[in-house]
Amino acid sequence: MAKWTPKHEAPEPLEGPVVATITGGTILWFVLFLVQVPFYGWFADRDLTWWVWTCLAGGGLGLIGIWYVRKRDAALKRAAAEADKD
Repeated sequence: MAKWTPKHEAPEPLEGPVVATITGGTILWFVLFLVQVPFYGWFADRDLTWWVWTCLAGGGLGLIGIWYVRKRDAALKRAAAEADKD
């Protein structure tokens, strides 16, 4: 097993516009849901209604994700401000 152990340090995680990314993804899920709703009968005829509900679930989970990343972002900014004080 020793030959499979990493020989270098893992890179630092990339930080980017996390809140904007999650918000954009959530909007996309809701748009996909709204686009599919008028065709619900077509999806039902083919037993594919799970596509519609998957988009709604993605939007709902995205709302939780937005809440989470906003709290995380605020906590990181608070910690940075406290570190600058010291």
